[in-house]
Amino acid sequence: MTGDPATDDDLEVFAADEQRELPVDLRRWVRLARFVLGEERVSGAAEMSLLFVEEQAVSDLNERFLGGDGPTDVLAFPMDDEVVAGGRRPDQGGRGPGAPSDLGEPPRVIGDVVVCPAVARRQAAERGIPLDDELALLVVHGVLHLLNYDHVEEREAEAMRQRERELLTRFRDLERGG
Repeated sequence: MTGDPATDDDLEVFAADEQRELPVDLRRWVRLARFVLGEERVSGAAEMSLLFVEEQAVSDLNERFLGGDGPTDVLAFPMDDEVVAGGRRPDQGGRGPGAPSDLGEPPRVIGDVVVCPAVARRQAAERGIPLDDELALLVVHGVLHLLNYDHVEEREAEAMRQRERELLTRFRDLERGG
């Protein structure tokens, strides 16, 4: 661990590209998600998932869990704070032969961010911006939702937009070597 929250090795981001319509640079988006977690001072062992899915999948999730209708650009599913105890459950006995005696704390599961590149592509075209810029915004937006940012009220929305701009600017500066 380096001590720098933006590069903390205890912050794990698991990513999967479950769509075939557009190429997705998973490594870049994992770096961005980890950067946001670090900049937001998420500390200790923590993990989240970042999924890129097709329109039908995001539409199904939107309808099933949020009561929405049709595809959307990004969904965030924060996890509950309670962590289920690990180890053997039937007899509450030891962990078994050869298992380490001190497991430490399990990682905190922050949640899942689901991005739909096809919707992002349409939005980028409507806004006249590169697809990568739209995807970057959606990744940041989703991670901030996991960290309790919201945009229901205008004051909250402006604070969230401002934080998104700050994080995106800093990440782009880092990518350019600045």
